[in-house]
Amino acid sequence: MAGGATTAEHGERQQDTSGPPRRSGLLGRLGPRRPHAALVLALALLLLAGGALWLLYGSRWTHVERVSVSGTGVLTQAQVREAAEVPVGEPLVSVDTDAIESRLLRKLPRIDSVEVTRSWPHGIVLKVVERTPVLIVESTGNGGKYVEVDAKGVRFATVSEALRGVPVLELALSRTGSQAASLRRFGGDRLVREAVRVAGELPNAVARAVRTVKVGSYDSVSLELGDGRTVEWGSGERGGAKARALTALMKAAPGARHFDVSVPTAPASSGS
Repeated sequence: MAGGATTAEHGERQQDTSGPPRRSGLLGRLGPRRPHAALVLALALLLLAGGALWLLYGSRWTHVERVSVSGTGVLTQAQVREAAEVPVGEPLVSVDTDAIESRLLRKLPRIDSVEVTRSWPHGIVLKVVERTPVLIVESTGNGGKYVEVDAKGVRFATVSEALRGVPVLELALSRTGSQAASLRRFGGDRLVREAVRVAGELPNAVARAVRTVKVGSYDSVSLELGDGRTVEWGSGERGGAKARALTALMKAAPGARHFDVSVPTAPASSGS
């Protein structure tokens, strides 16, 4: 008995010869199945991706069915839709919104800006901002029509009649003398922008009464009001100071017929 193995030692030898220890419980049951679980997960993700692609490109559920337009005033919604050329029936996700925006700005100059967005699952939304005319220019050689000019100096549309409440821009530019030099130096477009700049600086009460803005040169812009009074404004520079001087001058001399604020620190009035 003394030289024989004990029961405990016999059990240890049995464990030593049985190889790596076996996993037990939940860990043992899940271990051999890990490759199978990964395969199932990969197949599920593949099916999900395929389903998403089908939903976006193949399914009729996400194709363009309608085009909504907002913000129009002079333009009609039909005009905007026609110029936009939205590909109705195509997958919504593949619509090139930048191309639609470019087409609208190119085909309809009256549009100042436009926002093109997708409205899931079936729509394209066109939010339009139209240009607002601040001056109109009589179009020479075009049957007495007028060209609308916005606050950026952009000539964007031709109309058959002068718009009520919008001053007429008269370019009284001589081809000789100082006026010719001004025209050569600044160009007609720059002089138009100066007239727009002056119109934007006018006091509200005066702006509503202006009938004509005359531009003789860069330094010679004058105004004719609806009641026959006139204002010598000068250049478009120091517009804020000139507006304040004109407001004060009109209050101080309400019966005057002519006002000169070309030098705002020394305004003058005349006539009665």
